[in-house]
Amino acid sequence: MYDCAKDVLAYHDGSVTLPGAERTEMRGRRDANRDRLKRGLAGGGKPAPREFVSQGSYAMKTMTQHPQKDYDIDDGAYFDKADLVGDRGAAMSTLQARQMVRDALDDGAFKTHPEARKNCVRVYYTAGYHVDVPVYRRVTTKDIWGRETTVYELASSEWTRSDARKVTEWFETENNNKSPDADNGRQLRRTVRLIKAFARSRESWKGQVLSGFGITKLVTECFRGDAVRDDKALYDTMKAIWDRLVWNLVMQHPVTPNETITNGTDDARARFFRDRLSEAIETMAPLFGSDCTRESALKCWDKAFATTFFSDRADVAARAAASLLRAGFAAPAVGPFTFPNVPRVDNKPRGFG
Repeated sequence: MYDCAKDVLAYHDGSVTLPGAERTEMRGRRDANRDRLKRGLAGGGKPAPREFVSQGSYAMKTMTQHPQKDYDIDDGAYFDKADLVGDRGAAMSTLQARQMVRDALDDGAFKTHPEARKNCVRVYYTAGYHVDVPVYRRVTTKDIWGRETTVYELASSEWTRSDARKVTEWFETENNNKSPDADNGRQLRRTVRLIKAFARSRESWKGQVLSGFGITKLVTECFRGDAVRDDKALYDTMKAIWDRLVWNLVMQHPVTPNETITNGTDDARARFFRDRLSEAIETMAPLFGSDCTRESALKCWDKAFATTFFSDRADVAARAAASLLRAGFAAPAVGPFTFPNVPRVDNKPRGFG
């Protein structure tokens, strides 16, 4: 396979991974949102969250750049079950819990009102991204010996056992154990980002392709690391994912028993992703030819990711080399050589002593 490892890494660092400034901005919005929720709940005489927990791609650090800043920040609000009671003392329904959080967040500061959705409350920002606030309750029970067990339940269509922190822990463990390196987020995480960037590389794919979480699960399951080449790790993992999806489109949730990420045995989004991977693999076939040149190799990567980054990178290097060459030819002359008209006296020591 033609070696474009440095180019793929440059693409990841320059065009895929989220810049630090954008992460800082998102963190500021997240923290402001937390303060807004606490103020709104207190002002309405409602219970305060016991904690907030960032989750999803933001927590796993697998978010990728998007030209329209279409980012999804997940920040769970966790309450004690005993605090989530209605006016008559009955336990809140999932809808009531989400509406309580929605109303507390809706302080008039947003152009679009926060929305109570099926699995979260969504807060829209004019910058393009949104913050999703899933609502959880903490349920503690005791057995006959007095031993406590604590579980967390998500306010969805019903209270469903779920704890997104376990997903983050699962991913960090996979990333640490399977990556052949410890730099730049580690290779498995970089591969997740790159394949997610591929899945979002065409606007027409939006709404049809597998979710970012589904892609993350597939990469951790099928990862093929390479200690020195990110391009080979990326291609080999894409190929392994395609092989796996040809065999089976069903994906089990990594931490929730008996739950799947996909919908049935012929999930449309997983199938669409599989077919797009097939096209990308075919596009990159010339990389394995004995006559593959750097120019043709970079064009393969451009086509796979619907970008001009790789060819542009080669053009910049070529222009820089040409500039240096021209500068060499234009160097000022140092004047004609002259030779002394007297014999040269050699003052170096002679012999071996």
